[in-house]
Amino acid sequence: MKKIAALLSILFVFGCIACNKEWVAEQFEHYVSFKAPLNEDNVTPLYIRYKPNGTVNYQLPVIVSGTTNNDKDLVVQVGVDSDTLKAFNEANFQNRTDLYYRELVSQYFKMPDNVSIPKDVNTNNITIGFSLNNIDLADKWILPLTIKPSSEYTPNPRRNFSKALLRIVPFNNFSGTYSGTALKVYLKGEESGAAIVKSEVDAYVVDENSVFLYAGTVDENKMDRKNYKIYVHFNEQTREVTLTSDNPLMKFKVNQKIYFSVEDVKDAVQPYLVHRYVTVNNIDYNFTDYTSAANSSIDYTVRGSLIMERRINTQIPDEDQAIQW
Repeated sequence: MKKIAALLSILFVFGCIACNKEWVAEQFEHYVSFKAPLNEDNVTPLYIRYKPNGTVNYQLPVIVSGTTNNDKDLVVQVGVDSDTLKAFNEANFQNRTDLYYRELVSQYFKMPDNVSIPKDVNTNNITIGFSLNNIDLADKWILPLTIKPSSEYTPNPRRNFSKALLRIVPFNNFSGTYSGTALKVYLKGEESGAAIVKSEVDAYVVDENSVFLYAGTVDENKMDRKNYKIYVHFNEQTREVTLTSDNPLMKFKVNQKIYFSVEDVKDAVQPYLVHRYVTVNNIDYNFTDYTSAANSSIDYTVRGSLIMERRINTQIPDEDQAIQW
């Protein structure tokens, strides 16, 4: 019995040595990939602080996969990939071209056409500079990138690794998704009756202290949504909110002064986490929907409030990463 146990011990030791030797050799290819995780829409959101007259740099990681270190100096070629964006739009939206993501035009970004990854280093960042002044977020903007093939390396054969669909999301202190459950939409003249309520209202950056949202129940899925933009300006000194529209056909009218507040609350369990609440009170306006019904228009009254919560990790210095989107 003792001899059998000793023999098994020897076999186990040699088996372990053999296993260890297997891992000396490369188990996977040294494919080159982007680190660009997808969200539920199968795109990668990039949250970028809006600056009216400046450039914001974003560091996009490029990585070399494998169980051993990168064994040579690489110059990875990166380029814009319009074909992938076109295929993505056609597959997801078919003939609803109004919902297509638009390719980010060159005036809004600058990017080198390659990134170097030295020997024994497995990752490096490519710096993309964004200048988003006057961008219209009624359109959904994508920067589609690809890793170009080369004799020096192999792009990852999985499409979502060698390609990146970067959804550009500028933000300021007031943009984001507001709870809309306290904002009521009535047929004008029937304000004491039943109301329509949206669970969420999205606010998109216009400038440093302004956003726009869509009137009533209009959202980004409406074909003519650009006709129903309401501009919301936040005066941080007076705490007053100004609502305006540049479309006279909407017959937009504000009925009373509107104010906002900002409150920071520390998390009871995680003290490094701050909950920032932006609340817009006393909303009361009228508008006309003149496109939904043929040869007629519908007048609405919108009343109530909006509230947005941002969760901020104070231990993270980079603002775009500190906010838990």
